[in-house]
Amino acid sequence: MSVIDRPRQPLLQFFRSGALPCPYLEGRVERKLFARLNVGNATAINAVLTEAGFRRSHDIIYRPVCPSCSACVPVRIPTADFQPGKSMRRILRKNEDLSWGLVPATATVEQFELFTAYQDARHGESDMARMGLTDYVAMIDEGRANTELLEVRTADGQLIGVMLLDRLPDGFSAVYSFFDPDHEPRSLGNFLILCLIELAQQDGLGYIYLGYWIENSAKMAYKARFKPLEVLGPNGWYQMKGPPTPPDYGAKPDTEGDAVSVTDEDAAK
Repeated sequence: MSVIDRPRQPLLQFFRSGALPCPYLEGRVERKLFARLNVGNATAINAVLTEAGFRRSHDIIYRPVCPSCSACVPVRIPTADFQPGKSMRRILRKNEDLSWGLVPATATVEQFELFTAYQDARHGESDMARMGLTDYVAMIDEGRANTELLEVRTADGQLIGVMLLDRLPDGFSAVYSFFDPDHEPRSLGNFLILCLIELAQQDGLGYIYLGYWIENSAKMAYKARFKPLEVLGPNGWYQMKGPPTPPDYGAKPDTEGDAVSVTDEDAAK
């Protein structure tokens, strides 16, 4: 059989998770559609699915398929149109003494110690707070999808902020951030995003993908401070000017065994 005649082979198979308590909205249940990014074309597939509203964690790509809730709305920052408001300019001024830049996605003990301090201060009861060094290394190393780290340091070289990110053809996906809880007044979570916006602008990349925004979740409120902000709706991405319309992902699988396939042709688009 020639290459031209070769049939399209599915690269990923998606499954639905079981029901779990929602970590963002009390009293609600979450389910996820997910797949393993353990294929050779993971970088291209991750890019396609990120633009379609999916998120990556470790080597898992997922999106919500909650049975009675559509509060999670994918959001991204259009970097060419971004203008920092008064509060963002204040954050930039407060952190003028810091240095920052991209480094290879290699886990270090220094990063892990910062990660542990952050989890203990912010998410002490979460599963991530119980992660050991081996788990942290896996978080950085698994699911490689053109992944890099953004590090922020003080003038004396102390590491105080880290963002795990994926470089995409049209931008960056901010996968996970953590920072020194002793530097709370610096608003380092927002500062990391501002640094990433600057990097994207320098490289001519159009978007920063921030994952999901939930209108009634205090944990997600910071994302709406970056303006303009685009949301993914039924007809694609559009600028948010009021309550967003959640995306229409199509029929939700009824059982854990139902699956959706992504092919090499899809990933090449």
